[in-house]
Amino acid sequence: MKVERLSAERAALLIVDIQESFRTAIEGFDAVVARSAILAKAAALLELPIIVTEQYPKGLGATVNELSVALDGALVLEKTSFSAAQAEGFALAGRDQLIVCGIEAHICVAQSVLDLLAADAAVWLAVDAIGSRHELDRTVALQRLADAGATATTVEALCFELLKDARAEQFKAIQALIK
Repeated sequence: MKVERLSAERAALLIVDIQESFRTAIEGFDAVVARSAILAKAAALLELPIIVTEQYPKGLGATVNELSVALDGALVLEKTSFSAAQAEGFALAGRDQLIVCGIEAHICVAQSVLDLLAADAAVWLAVDAIGSRHELDRTVALQRLADAGATATTVEALCFELLKDARAEQFKAIQALIK
């Protein structure tokens, strides 16, 4: 089995549907938001493109404020399709590696990841930044996506893999995000 390493030069961050109306419905919502914000800040420091989707924002609200403050310069796409990859305007900006976080694991995250894998993108799942209303749905979805070829890992592991070396100029700033 070939093991691919994540590269800041090839990666982009996809944040799926972390919206206000999900706040009381998603198990562990605050943790998903906090971990996603760390990823967004690290991605900005490393100059990764950031794509954010909002599922029917007129009805479900915009991306939550705690996260939106970390999204300066991000491409924000409204969608009604469950897959982010099917949203109008979705583009990988020449990147072929995607870090994915968001909600819900078994619906919009899963369909997005399956479409990205089908398009030959390499996908890393930030499992501590992915949520669902029910833990069983989340667990089964993450296993399904790993079985399909996505790499399951954590926000902290992703940040340090992107850095590659403690001598990287962004090291101290990203380390401060993790602490």
